This record gives sequence, structure tokens and C-alpha cells, in this order.
Amino acid sequence: MSTFDDRENAFENKYAHDAEMQFKAEARRNKLLGLWVAELLGKTGDDAEAYAKDVVKADFEEAGHEDVVRKVSADVAGKITDDEIRAKMAELMPVAKAQIMDEA
Repeated sequence: MSTFDDRENAFENKYAHDAEMQFKAEARRNKLLGLWVAELLGKTGDDAEAYAKDVVKADFEEAGHEDVVRKVSADVAGKITDDEIRAKMAELMPVAKAQIMDEA
């Protein structure tokens, strides 16, 4: 195999790894968001975990994170704004990435 082929394979492997890590971080962020919203809704224990899973599943409806914002916004019914939800998501992303990196 040539040096070019080795570099190409390394680049493809890095891209796949980075995409997987981004997916995991977004899923973790959504779980953390779900746990935060569950607390706002007075859910604890298994109910909070189940709600967090529902928030993670909501992200598979369409590309981007607006599907998550819509789900959470509908669930909290005016207790927090969409902008507050987006801000919390932005705040939780570095936390989620750190947790994923600590597990690796």
C-alpha cells in the first residue's frame, strides 16, 4: 500500500471516529437536557430517566436539534422559552463531550 493510501485510510478512520463522537455527544447532551427538564417537571428516578430517553429519541425525527426543542417546549408548556432551551443545550454540550471523553 502506498503512503497516499495509508493517509487516505487514516483520514477516513478519523472522520468516522469524529462523526461517532459527535453523535454520542449530542445524544448525551439530549439526555442531560431531558434530566434537567424532568426535574423542572417534578419527575424523579425512573420517570426522569424515561423522560430523558424520550428526549434523546426525539432527536431522530429530523436533522438538527429543533425537533428536540419542539418536544421539550411542548412538554414544559410555557415554563421556559425556546431560547432558554437552546441556551441550556449549548451549555450542556461541553459537559456531554467531557463525559464522553472521560469514558473513552
